[in-house]
Amino acid sequence: MVQLSGKKIFNGIAIGKIKFYARTENKVTREKIEDTAAEFARYEAARDTAIEQLNELYEKAVATVGEDNAEIFNVHAMMLEDDDYNDSIQNIINTQGVNAEYAVAVTGDNFADMFANMDDDYFKARSADVKDISERVVRVLTGAEDNNEIGDEPVIIVADDLAPSETVQMDKSKLLSFVTQQGSANSHTAILARTMGIPALIGVEIDASWNGKIGIVDGYEGKFIVDPEMEILQGYFKKKEADDEQKKLLLELKGKENVTKSGQKINLYANIGSPNDLGSVLENDAGGIGLFRSEFLYLESSTYPTEEEQFAAYKKVVETMGGRKVIIRTLDIGADKQVDYFDLDKEENPALGFRAIRICLTRPEIFRTQLRALYRASAYGNLAIMYPMIISLEEVQEIKAISKSVREELKAEGIAIGDNVEEGIMIETPAAVIIADELAKEVDFFSVGTNDLTQYTLAIDRQNAKLDRFYNAHHPAILKMLKMIADSAHKAGIWAGICGELGADTELTQYFLEIGMDELSVSPGCILPVRKLVREAE
Repeated sequence: MVQLSGKKIFNGIAIGKIKFYARTENKVTREKIEDTAAEFARYEAARDTAIEQLNELYEKAVATVGEDNAEIFNVHAMMLEDDDYNDSIQNIINTQGVNAEYAVAVTGDNFADMFANMDDDYFKARSADVKDISERVVRVLTGAEDNNEIGDEPVIIVADDLAPSETVQMDKSKLLSFVTQQGSANSHTAILARTMGIPALIGVEIDASWNGKIGIVDGYEGKFIVDPEMEILQGYFKKKEADDEQKKLLLELKGKENVTKSGQKINLYANIGSPNDLGSVLENDAGGIGLFRSEFLYLESSTYPTEEEQFAAYKKVVETMGGRKVIIRTLDIGADKQVDYFDLDKEENPALGFRAIRICLTRPEIFRTQLRALYRASAYGNLAIMYPMIISLEEVQEIKAISKSVREELKAEGIAIGDNVEEGIMIETPAAVIIADELAKEVDFFSVGTNDLTQYTLAIDRQNAKLDRFYNAHHPAILKMLKMIADSAHKAGIWAGICGELGADTELTQYFLEIGMDELSVSPGCILPVRKLVREAE
């Protein structure tokens, strides 16, 4: 048995026979040519034929992976018409007096190297595209056949690399997954894999001797297992069965309303940690984002992220969600999320210490920078702001004063902001629950952070594994608090939701409906299972 790691491109489990895909090499020899004009005309004819092939591939791809992803073949056709590319081929033919195949191969290598050495990841990924179009033209010139056959049985394709044209021409019904040594997460092949819903890994050290052996691709953990032991194989068959069930849910429930049989509606939103999670949000048909953890910007940086860096991230999220609500939680550093450059003192009990809104109100320059970025991004979509770790009415009033000041500052600078940006608070302390009726008069919504609310209510450190037997998220005190929160919100005319882990607890979905929760925000993969229960509820 061999187990390797790679970079995951798409989630899922694939189990099947490995097919080692060896691309047919286009052997190009350098030949002297007397009539260079005729040779360039020969190239132009081959190029035109290649463009016709790409147009046919575009039509096929539209039918299988959609118009947006098929666009790569139009791009390839345009690359073949690029003046710099064609001038290079003509120059090599004319000055060196060589055959078209050689001129195309050299130009392809030169342009591919040029792209590969660029700093931008997008342009690096175009290196494979230049190779692909050049090899296509060489095949036309030499009369070589495309070799995209993968056989009659479903297989896991293992290859050094795969060009987009190779991937799209493969019989999708026979393609379980692909594993490559080269490639990037930004390549068109990777994009096609995501669109086709095929688990895939890149950056795996491959071996031709695997051909014909049984393989397992774990797209969730980025693992590739060759010739697995029986116990491991059986375990993955069970995982795949659960994975297939989830996909059935997706097919059955995508696009359907979150409404009970009696007509009660509830919003199902997603919790995410960075813009990289947006694909999963859309794939699982979330109605919006109920918790965007903005601290990822701080955790991934070696210094305080600038206003522009934050603005770019928030703008990307709200634009991508296309008008659906995006609730962004302000900085929640501290406790179990420590950042060196904040220079926070060591605390005996950090969960009860200097964290979240307490940092923001004590270091207003950090808070104002984030609020400026948030309000600027609000002009590009449906953005709401949520403040964590609230314990008093005075905190909310201070936050609102700072928020108002930031809005006025931006307007004075002529910077557009969204209309009526909702401001809400997280209810995650017993203090906030007790005064929820007063807090509700000051904000637009409540979102319950059940993880911390349970921790503080039960006086149990949720990071302490020794206390697991005492940690009970279904404790009657927690459930009563949730009802108090919903009642206080509705009495004041605002909405209430849950963004903690408890929101995805399907044993409590019925209870959340009964107490009138308006929204549940859960991990993207939990959206459809919860939707299923909502639609089955009376």
